[in-house]
Amino acid sequence: MAKMAKSTRVKGIIQSLREKFGEPQCALTYKTPFELLVSVILSAQCTDVRVNMVTAEMFRTVNTPAQFASMPLEEIEERIRSTGFYHNKAKNIQLCARKLLEEYGGEIPRDMDKLTALPGVGRKTANVVRGEIWGLADGITVDTHVKRLSNLTGLVEGLEDPVKIEQALMKIVPRKEWINISHFLILQGRDKCIARRPRCESCEIKKYCNFASSDKSSGKES
Repeated sequence: MAKMAKSTRVKGIIQSLREKFGEPQCALTYKTPFELLVSVILSAQCTDVRVNMVTAEMFRTVNTPAQFASMPLEEIEERIRSTGFYHNKAKNIQLCARKLLEEYGGEIPRDMDKLTALPGVGRKTANVVRGEIWGLADGITVDTHVKRLSNLTGLVEGLEDPVKIEQALMKIVPRKEWINISHFLILQGRDKCIARRPRCESCEIKKYCNFASSDKSSGKES
């Protein structure tokens, strides 16, 4: 494959995945901004499917900052145990709920700096919440799928730090697509570009992908 401009690569990837998936939607199930915030915190090192199973049960009875702030920490841990790392997640959710009550009247702040100052909330979580709730994009959400596909396709080269990947993507992805690009890459990562067994031969974006055109992709089709 001849060297392809990254702007061309980005445009082709977005167009191809929009044709495949349509307009992407958040995979996490929620009814309020706070429920989404809790769900994103729980999604660290856990599948969205598992998070939705846990929150479907939990949010029926516990779904407000006041409830999480006052309930015993051990009860939160028990409710979220199957999402993994439940000690740390429970602590962060409770501290986050208390800070929301103390400083913001229980409401989720829109400001990026205020969001990332909340316990358990980094740029990835803040980007998801801001983009999903208010359609605001100060950056691009970089999870493990976005990190992997960005490198494999050639949108970024040899970057491992999510912050550096985000900064690199922001330079080449049109701002109006900052929210969508993450959804598209995550969906494609689950469907075709699966870690350890990417299905390159049937991948809809293979002509825009450095890895698919390399010798390394041979024999990966399952």
